[in-house]
Amino acid sequence: MAESASEKQVMVVGVDESDYGVHALEWTIDHFFAPSMPVSPFKLVVVHAKPSASSAVGLVGPGAAEVFPVVEADLKRRAARVVEKAKELCTSRSVHDVTIEVVEGDARNVLCDAVEKHHASILVVGSHGYGAIKRAVLGSVSDYCAHHAHCTVMIVKKPKTKH
Repeated sequence: MAESASEKQVMVVGVDESDYGVHALEWTIDHFFAPSMPVSPFKLVVVHAKPSASSAVGLVGPGAAEVFPVVEADLKRRAARVVEKAKELCTSRSVHDVTIEVVEGDARNVLCDAVEKHHASILVVGSHGYGAIKRAVLGSVSDYCAHHAHCTVMIVKKPKTKH
């Protein structure tokens, strides 16, 4: 019996402008939404977390007000590029039933909130492959989501290229 769109489980994929985020989306599409599958059991929701201008600038005081509009415009351009890349990937692989969202905020919270909003059964994120020290300083989105998202979390690692 074929499932209707309303009965499908939701798979949220977090994307950013890195090769790791793009790889996670490519991998997900190739393994769960391949044209060889007559009907995917999942509804695909692609989410990009756009940082706020204030978090990207990280400064306050005199002059900050002049910088924010420039930073905000740049962040919007970056988000538009991420969305365009996601649309291109989906279209090139014949995935047409996809929702793409840009949500302002920290990626960790945005992705966990998207899981709740869409009642997702799986969250897919890429791994930047940071070492322990860099991960401790920068924080790991995948680690945070693995501990806080209320669903299964799949962390897709990009294979290392051999030189």
